[in-house]
Amino acid sequence: MPKIYVINDPAPNAFAAGRDKDHAVVVVTTGLLSALNRTELEGVIAHELSHIGNRDIFLSTIIVVLVGFISIISDWFLRSRFHFGGGRDRENGNGIFVILGIVFAIISPLIASLIHLAISRKREFLADASGALLTRYPEGLASALEKISVYPFGLSTASNATAHLFIANPFGSKALKGMHKLFQTHPPADERIKILRELGK
Repeated sequence: MPKIYVINDPAPNAFAAGRDKDHAVVVVTTGLLSALNRTELEGVIAHELSHIGNRDIFLSTIIVVLVGFISIISDWFLRSRFHFGGGRDRENGNGIFVILGIVFAIISPLIASLIHLAISRKREFLADASGALLTRYPEGLASALEKISVYPFGLSTASNATAHLFIANPFGSKALKGMHKLFQTHPPADERIKILRELGK
């Protein structure tokens, strides 16, 4: 049984944290408790317990470390070209390697971050399916996601560093516009709801 915490915030949301089932917590907001009925709340809690059971928090930590490692390697490559090879490259006509180093240093962390976000979105689908299997009632989670996704305002404590933890986008429905969609940690709510309702048929 994980520890349960409540955040005093009107935005309906929840998240799980902890590296394994023995060191896990589930957190819900007061907004979630007031907005959802019993079956919807069960669906949300089942989703969060599925994250714990699937070890998604541990996986996410590994991915974040790997993304950081790629950023460090690309930065090291760029700095080494400038400090140790810059003069020789210009003399030997190998300036193309410096340009490639710059491109690699800029692009590789971005690509690594996009891969991290893609994996995060896939794990949300898996937690939805696992949660539906746990409750045997996918409609509960589907209905909860409908209510959570239309709330216009974000959590006051949410940040880009913690966004992937929540059951749905913690910045509110107003934030889902333009290029911001590319960097979402969660798949679109309507897609998740559709899949859940298909599971319930």
